Amino acid sequence: MKVSKLKPATIEEYILASPANVQERLWQLHDCIRKAAPNAKEELKWRMPAYSYDKILVTFAVFKKHIGFYPMESAIKAFKNELTAYKTAQGSVQFPLDEKLPLSLIKNIVQFRVKENKEGTIKWRS
Repeated sequence: MKVSKLKPATIEEYILASPANVQERLWQLHDCIRKAAPNAKEELKWRMPAYSYDKILVTFAVFKKHIGFYPMESAIKAFKNELTAYKTAQGSVQFPLDEKLPLSLIKNIVQFRVKENKEGTIKWRS
């Protein structure tokens, strides 16, 4: 599953350019992130929706079988016990398209990243 070949300029355009069967989940994710990080700057980075204050908090992207969520390595480590049901990597987690998004967990991860940002404790890699 690929995002439309048209080059979206906003997060909303990214979601609208995504396959119809995944758009509802992307709107839910977008709304969840916005509520957890009010006033975050919203833009596309690396052709993905990105949310930031001073530094990037989280990004996401749609793929054929999952939504990739990128909250940085520190968040993956901090929430490793809550993320055991999902495939993770150093700074990412995969949410399968055939499952509901864990919006409460996503909210907590985003709030964790906001706190890191405000405290200046963000590390790109440890």
